Amino acid sequence: MSAKARFAASVFAAAFAACVPLAGAAGKGGATAVDVELVLAVDISYSMDEEEQHLQREGYIEALQSDEFQKALRAGPNGRIAVAYMEWASSYDQRTIVNWTVIDSPQTARAFATQLSGAPYRRASRTSISGAIDGAMRLFENNGYDGARHVIDISGDGPNNNGRPVTQAREDALAQGITINGLPLLIRPVRAAYMDIENLDWYYEDCVIGGPGAFMIPVRGPEAFSEGTRTKLVLDIASAPQAVPQANPFLRRVSSEKPRISCYVGESLWRQRMGE
Repeated sequence: MSAKARFAASVFAAAFAACVPLAGAAGKGGATAVDVELVLAVDISYSMDEEEQHLQREGYIEALQSDEFQKALRAGPNGRIAVAYMEWASSYDQRTIVNWTVIDSPQTARAFATQLSGAPYRRASRTSISGAIDGAMRLFENNGYDGARHVIDISGDGPNNNGRPVTQAREDALAQGITINGLPLLIRPVRAAYMDIENLDWYYEDCVIGGPGAFMIPVRGPEAFSEGTRTKLVLDIASAPQAVPQANPFLRRVSSEKPRISCYVGESLWRQRMGE
């Protein structure tokens, strides 16, 4: 068994151990009580080529139907979560591809995955992580669910270069008790034409993710998509993600130290491109 496979097993074991089943309860105001309200927010900007888009979507489709995910789901207090799948590009471009759905069994997970797999692919201009956060925050409003936790799960291959600063959107989300986790995609060489940056994982860790137990898992190759997405999805729904081991080969936690990379690097690159 590889080091990453051994660590993945320890992640799942820790997540499951942290989830103590409790009796389900009715939500506030007649809302459906769920363990987590989870928005899967995925990048469809032009920097995401067809292979990356396919790998990104298939990663979630496989993860939702995995045994590890189902085990984590059953370990939750209510044994169910509410999930929405949203695609994003510019600050004005966020589209819900699969609306809020309760997942509480292999059957409901399969139905969600089937709906997702049948949705057409598209690409759009600009990269606004702040817009993705803002769009995801709106999805939580009056959605009919009462979740113990609210999580935005962002995947993408570049820094924010459109809309308001990503740190502002993050702070607004954290003020509402929302946790932001990340899946930065580093499977292509840095491309100046797409304003890629070195150390996108640092950017996600220092500028994007935040909230209780926030984490990010960098994906460094096509072969890592499935494992990384599955691990992240399990941790997204774990009731105590802080219990996950610290020493590991690919999972990084949010740091309180000064950012190692400018949180405005994407905006700076865009201004240079435009000759401003």
